[in-house]
Amino acid sequence: MTARALQQTRFLTDAGWQAAAWSPIAGDASARRYQRLTHPKTHQTAILMDAPPDHVGSSAPFVSVASYLTQADLSAPRVLAQDLDHGFLLLEDLGDALFARVIANDPPRESVLYDAAIRVICQLHDHPNPALPHYGPAQMAQATDLAFLHYRSSPADVLSDAAHQTIDLLGDQLARLGNFNMVSLRDFHAENLIWLPERPGAACVGLLDFQDAVQTHPAYDLMSLIRDARRDVSPALADHLITMFCQIKGHDEPTFRAEAALISAQRNLRILGIFARLSRQMHKPHYVDLIPRVWAHLQTDLSHPSLAALRSMVNRQLDPPTPAFLHILRTPCQTPS
Repeated sequence: MTARALQQTRFLTDAGWQAAAWSPIAGDASARRYQRLTHPKTHQTAILMDAPPDHVGSSAPFVSVASYLTQADLSAPRVLAQDLDHGFLLLEDLGDALFARVIANDPPRESVLYDAAIRVICQLHDHPNPALPHYGPAQMAQATDLAFLHYRSSPADVLSDAAHQTIDLLGDQLARLGNFNMVSLRDFHAENLIWLPERPGAACVGLLDFQDAVQTHPAYDLMSLIRDARRDVSPALADHLITMFCQIKGHDEPTFRAEAALISAQRNLRILGIFARLSRQMHKPHYVDLIPRVWAHLQTDLSHPSLAALRSMVNRQLDPPTPAFLHILRTPCQTPS
């Protein structure tokens, strides 16, 4: 038995789940692993999160954000047991009714589920959390360096002058926006949301993968939802959700749409870099299959008239996802050049 397996056994023994039956469930892009456990006596299920601190950092932010979400009357999984030193959490099982799965089985329910997700975002914004880190203009602009370093034929160690100029322009445009104090869960999309129709109000949406929550622009989670890297959201539904959000929160819609396009462009630039790096350096080539959709989202964002200069600079430097270029991104590399 490995040292990690021994630590896990001790954790489950202390929690009273050492004899549970196991079944794996899909994880995220990190080194975290998840198992569904079934207790042999009570038949209760729970989720074991195995998050080695030396690979993914402390799980303390997950526990802290989960507590905040519960206090805001939202449905984060309850923490049943924890060992933060070794990176183990035993969590309430919210079930398998992921939005993406529910919609695939019953497409007419899509609008109902997405409307519920908008109400979750609004409730987050009604419950400020100053303890969360800020994700402001400077940090957001700098985070796009991943695209210019990794979304290319040969990964680079150093940004080009043109990349620096593009990031500076993006930072200048972000700095003109006003509010970066709204709570964002960041990975707010259909594979991290669980349909819990028996729960009241915004609690009917179960929340996953929120350990990286921040304070940032109010458009961030909305654009994460409608510019989903993993599934298509129709333009009509996306327009409806933006209008709904603006009406609930009292935003001027044309102004908000311009700001949202910029926020989404930043997010999609970063995702291009992340997916390219996951493929070439971390041997996860399946993320390349998502790149054409992310590229299309980026082009939609950059088509806003206010982003003409940024569009020109980005498209001069980044290649469209042709089959030949995607093949390159699927090819592992040893070291940046």
